[in-house]
Amino acid sequence: MSPTSRDRVRSWITRESLDGFAQFENIVREIGSVADGALLFFQGRVRRTNRGRAVSRLSYEAYGEMAERELSDICREALERFDVGSVAAAHRVGDLALGEVSVAIAVTSEHRDAGYRASRWIIETIKVRLPVWKHEHYEDGDSHWVGAPIPDAGTLTGGTSPPLAASGPEGGELPAQPPLSVP
Repeated sequence: MSPTSRDRVRSWITRESLDGFAQFENIVREIGSVADGALLFFQGRVRRTNRGRAVSRLSYEAYGEMAERELSDICREALERFDVGSVAAAHRVGDLALGEVSVAIAVTSEHRDAGYRASRWIIETIKVRLPVWKHEHYEDGDSHWVGAPIPDAGTLTGGTSPPLAASGPEGGELPAQPPLSVP
């Protein structure tokens, strides 16, 4: 009997650090297969600058259980689309310092090409579909919800509320939900 997609996917939203690879290695051992000749890890980290502005930290908020379900759905879709062996993905919420990991993905596959394609699709799909909001904080004290319109010079700067809409895959608008923190 072959494992179901449920057996080959692990996904979660967390306040805990994703900086180490050990937790993903253990998960991949549980859900991977000896048929998989490739293992690919991806980590998205908080970087120093964005759009030419010096970033001091990021804050992420999520629409709780909906984010958990959507991340799981994205991982299961990747299994089917790219014929990979297993997928593990996690996204942080809360305050993150420069260099900390905000998203981590592990993919196993029979050959490397499928793993690379699946990993790229997962991160790009997360950015469009996952109900998680990124609030950038800058060294000059300003802040901005990523995905919200950037104010013109001379108007109010910064951001104190999440974006009202985000750009969809074809440039259409995706409605945003009010952020709820994951406990």
